Amino acid sequence: MSKTIRLTAAQAMVRYVAAQLTEDGEPFIAGCWAIFGHGNVAGIGEALYASRDALPTYRGQNEQTMAHAAIACSKQLRRKRAMMVTSSIGPGALNMVTAAGLAHVNRLPVLLVPGDVFANRGPDPVLQQIEDFGDGTVSVNDAFKPVSRYFDRITRPEQLLTALPRAFRTMTDPADCGPVTLSFCQDVQAEAYDYPVAFFEPKVWYQRRIRPDRGEVSRVAEVLKGAKWPVIVAGGGVHYSGATEALMAFAEAHNIPVAETQAGKSALPWDNPLNLGPIGVTGGEPANDVCAKADVVFGVGTRFQDFTTGSWGLFAHADRKIISLNVAAYDAVKHGAMPLMADARVGLEELGEALGQLCFDGEAAPSKSDWFSKVDPLTDAPGEGNALPTDMQVIGAVQRAANDNTVAMCAAGTMPGELHKLWKAGRPGSYHMEYGFSCMGYEIAGAMGIKMAEPERDVICFTGDGTYMMANSEMATAAMMGISFTVVVTDNRGYGCINRLQMAAGGAEFNNLLDHAIGGENSNIDFAKHAEAMGATSVKVGSIAELEEALAKRDSIKGPYVVVIDTDPNPSTEPGGTWWDVGVPEVSERTQVNAAHKKYIENKQTQRAD
Repeated sequence: MSKTIRLTAAQAMVRYVAAQLTEDGEPFIAGCWAIFGHGNVAGIGEALYASRDALPTYRGQNEQTMAHAAIACSKQLRRKRAMMVTSSIGPGALNMVTAAGLAHVNRLPVLLVPGDVFANRGPDPVLQQIEDFGDGTVSVNDAFKPVSRYFDRITRPEQLLTALPRAFRTMTDPADCGPVTLSFCQDVQAEAYDYPVAFFEPKVWYQRRIRPDRGEVSRVAEVLKGAKWPVIVAGGGVHYSGATEALMAFAEAHNIPVAETQAGKSALPWDNPLNLGPIGVTGGEPANDVCAKADVVFGVGTRFQDFTTGSWGLFAHADRKIISLNVAAYDAVKHGAMPLMADARVGLEELGEALGQLCFDGEAAPSKSDWFSKVDPLTDAPGEGNALPTDMQVIGAVQRAANDNTVAMCAAGTMPGELHKLWKAGRPGSYHMEYGFSCMGYEIAGAMGIKMAEPERDVICFTGDGTYMMANSEMATAAMMGISFTVVVTDNRGYGCINRLQMAAGGAEFNNLLDHAIGGENSNIDFAKHAEAMGATSVKVGSIAELEEALAKRDSIKGPYVVVIDTDPNPSTEPGGTWWDVGVPEVSERTQVNAAHKKYIENKQTQRAD
């Protein structure tokens, strides 16, 4: 008869979580973020306290942003580790749903454990319980189902014996990887059960490298051998697989140029001759020009998101073929792609063997000097004058202050597009962009998560005033914990990116910039003082020169360091980008809208369904 130990369900969960290890012997769950309420403080809270040495608990300020910190930590660690996040029921749980969506889109592991209503229904309806008039089994946590890769509701203590292994299988599986939600009924958390002792023995979760099917390798190799103008599109899967060196070796062996998505950026050094740089809507001319004439588009670890494909108008060759090397079958067959379902590193290695000495003739990668001659001046420090700095000039200042250890990070607004085009990433992991969900409010929490993942890195966060206002509370957490990173706040008085999109679609400037919003003229937010009030060191600078002086001081500052600069909301980098499908009204009283719709119909003709 197997030995057992009597534990509450919450104690059992925490003990099991702490015993799950990576190949390197580290705990797979690097810690737990928690905001306690009546749905988790008595059960999960007691269990976390008892195991605080094995599983450290961090106190956040908002359920969504502490989950963002957890997700950013996992992303920076290439999915090798993850974090747990727990909340109470009701609003605390629902606050995490947005973060679950972010993790789902980006294929990133996080263990979400929201409290739930009473399984025994004795005190129904409990505080914060939403009642479904037609389904007694529903709670607010059902909202997690469409944004979880695995969802389970724990209504009995013994259900953990199957639910927890399934949760870790999902988070550590390269194809199914994503958010796991264990909706934990609050009465069940406190109930005891005699668990097998063997259930809590340390377990190592090995990184599975799926090898490609020989037939798929052969078919893909034949297509590449028949190509004249192939191009590789590198996505985030290159980083998650640890395939950056394999990608470089493959590209150089066969002389195939590489374009980088937002998630794939830094897969190759920016100055590698075969690195054409950014692709798509926020891309540059070298990559987009080659992709437009490519007869074979070879995606490696990419979801082929619309920003990458120019809403499927970029790959214009009449007979072009798409190959998709991806660990997930769902992504490997998008838009009729020829699949090569495999781990990126192994897939590139085995495909390289099948290609043998194949090397494409001529200069596969065109000269990038013309592109840099157009965009480099945009990042130069401005001359004398009273004009507000541009976002491009801010990027230039940060680039000049950066070093080999710098991680540039961002998520939403104007900066992602400008950084994709302009930032020169020197090595893998030096560019951290959440552009799958492009979630405003990820930035500050995400910067904290990156620093927790890699404490030795110099983390610089780009954020606009609009996204700063969305979610800034984890600044206080970082100050409290002494976590050091730099935040550059570009204040253009509103949502400059969407304001430009509004005008491009023929619309009037309306409700985006503060000057065009009701009462906006009264807004006068001092972001430097606000950050200081939360414990950050902060400064407001009045020029690019002052920005560079401020950035030079960052190494001497403990905790978050915030530098605020006013910027012009209107300029953006004109060269390079492709069309993006955003529906323009078919009829309008505005002539500008009608003209924009006519242009939209013309662009729509380039969009391909195949």
